[in-house]
Amino acid sequence: MNVVLAIAKFIVNEILSQPAYLIGIITAVGLIALRKSTGQVVGGAIKATLGFLLIGAGAGLVVLSLKPLGIMIQGALGAHGVIPTNEAIVAIAQAQYGAQVTWLMILGFAISLALARFTPLHYVFLTGHHMLFMATMLTMVLAVAGFSTPVVVCVGGILLGVVMVSFPALSQAYTRRVTGGDDVAIGHFGTAGYIAAGATGQLVGKRSRSTEEMNLPEGLRFLRDSMVATALSMVILYLTLAIIYLVRVGQDTAFQAFETGATDVGNYLMKAVSQGLQFGIAVAVILFGVRTILGELVPAFQGIAARVVPGAIPALDAPIVFPYAQNAVLLGFISSFVGGLVMLGVLTWILNPAFGLALVLPGLVPHFFTGGAAGVYGNATGGRRGAVLGAFVNGLLITILPALLLKVLGPFGDENTTFGDADFGWFGTAIGTAAKMGGWGAIAISLCIGVVILLAAMLVQVKVVATGWDPGARRDSILGIIPPAAHYEVPPEVGTRRYAKIPPPHGAPVPPPPE
Repeated sequence: MNVVLAIAKFIVNEILSQPAYLIGIITAVGLIALRKSTGQVVGGAIKATLGFLLIGAGAGLVVLSLKPLGIMIQGALGAHGVIPTNEAIVAIAQAQYGAQVTWLMILGFAISLALARFTPLHYVFLTGHHMLFMATMLTMVLAVAGFSTPVVVCVGGILLGVVMVSFPALSQAYTRRVTGGDDVAIGHFGTAGYIAAGATGQLVGKRSRSTEEMNLPEGLRFLRDSMVATALSMVILYLTLAIIYLVRVGQDTAFQAFETGATDVGNYLMKAVSQGLQFGIAVAVILFGVRTILGELVPAFQGIAARVVPGAIPALDAPIVFPYAQNAVLLGFISSFVGGLVMLGVLTWILNPAFGLALVLPGLVPHFFTGGAAGVYGNATGGRRGAVLGAFVNGLLITILPALLLKVLGPFGDENTTFGDADFGWFGTAIGTAAKMGGWGAIAISLCIGVVILLAAMLVQVKVVATGWDPGARRDSILGIIPPAAHYEVPPEVGTRRYAKIPPPHGAPVPPPPE
């Protein structure tokens, strides 16, 4: 039994929870199904793996560049509370529930593949770390409610499998609006925020032009380069907060915001400039990784669709949509963060005194990734107003929902951290509230929630996605612009699907085409 558990842990911790390896394996399987040569299979798998490693490297650079900024913001605001960090709460829970999480994740992945094969929801969820996060969250809310390990694994595995195919379907009409085709779906548990952003864009942006169509004076044309615009914006933001933080706390404390410290005021300010520039580099690396992986994974999935899961669509991490509207990513990040600050004020003055909800501080990492993606979704349906207000709504959600989730995490609610993305908040709260009832009734209600989500996703897939509903069609007709799908080619070997042409940022390297 120990050997079996060790093997299962190895598969989960070293392969399934490592999206780069999982993507490489999936790509190889797809290319084998297409009967490609050994060299093409190996080369395609390695390039797909490297693409995801590039995304991870860019994400790591983003986290490092945002860390000092987070310290400055907290110091400038003088706020204290819970900081949502998925990795931190998962690490804490793994120490107690590692084995249950392992089995739950394996069962959930198997169920998701079965659902993808035998239902209209042909989505294969490939964001390994988010599988692990959701598996951990489900384990926590069920275990702290007192259920035994077999019940936690079985009920949690079913729920995990359901959400892994359902959430991509629920957002696919909006994702297709972004990408122009059904080659990829969003496989990231911030789905509620992206749908909310897209719907907000529909409401507010019927006459708003895209963020990518900025009309700039001749002297500011350099800002059309997304890397330059991103880096310059972050430098200005860094310098502004660095000065406020310095004035508020003094030199001795302010200089320690950076890992290596600062020697004087000039060095302190230049470190802020350097961090802003590194943020621009990090975003460019992410975009390069996205284009690399799409060049390999999308063709490989045609083989999987033909052999394993007919019509399979890969559901990938949030940065997959960043290249489609790079200006919207930055606008979305800033607007989502502002939304987080607004909701923090509501929590401080109203909801904490009245209901005892925890104060949730805006975490820059979730606001960048989910806020940036929400900006892209809002821009797709509502242009600039959609990007700003859609991401603002996302910021409200990822601040209030973690506060609600803390209520059902039992002793883990006192750890000063929690899950940060929208779906963890609402889904975890729903399952945790049901689980608190105890007994078979709680199990039945939890499974009913899963059934409702699955049926809703199937209805959306059949009645909305499959019929080609376009959430931005009315805006297109008002503005007289060409729908996104018209900008994409349809290779004969892919049938009705479209390959998205993602333009690289100006000056960024372009990956070689797939063989």
